[in-house]
Amino acid sequence: MRNKNRIMGSAAAAALLLTTACVTDPNTGERHISKTAIGAGVGAVAGYFGGDLIGGRHDRTEKIVGTGVGVLAGAAVGAYMDKQERELRQRTAGTGVEVDRQGDELVLTMPSGITFPINSAEIQPPFYSTLDQVATTLAAYPSTLIDVYGHTDPSGGDRINIPLSQNRAQSVANYLTQRGVGSTRIATQGFGSSRPLPGNANATEAERAANRRVEIRIDPLEQNG
Repeated sequence: MRNKNRIMGSAAAAALLLTTACVTDPNTGERHISKTAIGAGVGAVAGYFGGDLIGGRHDRTEKIVGTGVGVLAGAAVGAYMDKQERELRQRTAGTGVEVDRQGDELVLTMPSGITFPINSAEIQPPFYSTLDQVATTLAAYPSTLIDVYGHTDPSGGDRINIPLSQNRAQSVANYLTQRGVGSTRIATQGFGSSRPLPGNANATEAERAANRRVEIRIDPLEQNG
């Protein structure tokens, strides 16, 4: 099923994205289209639906299974991710972290304004408690692969932004590992300013702030994945 979804034409994939991109605000109960999910559909769905995990799937799966973690199959995949999604929404409600559901994948978006000081990859102490909640949930659901993405606005250029975004992704990954999330499950990548949110031209400080973010992609460890 996963391979079939991966090779969809862009039009079909975009249609699928729109049917799965609705999220519920945990505070208001209102439904809306996730900015992160829409971003995944830009450029023939080149984001989360296009290609595989940045850290690869086969080798990481073998390493994780080697630690005794089981793989998921059939209806168990959706149920497992449903429960994890509910817990993540409950634990991050009111923190500024956005939880998006994309099929059987979850993406957490953390604005850098609440995560890092300007031009720094050191996690701000007030955000520790939120990351602790995220880590506790991820550790309780070991049958998943985790990718951490770093993003910036274009200020300062690629020479600064690419390593900064990578260092921020690595800081989050290291924190999760220190809080009990298996390191074999995690891969990181910094994209600099190459993946702004859709429709965001970085023309205002508000737009630039929105593009400065870290995302955590959570992907089920599926049988024959």
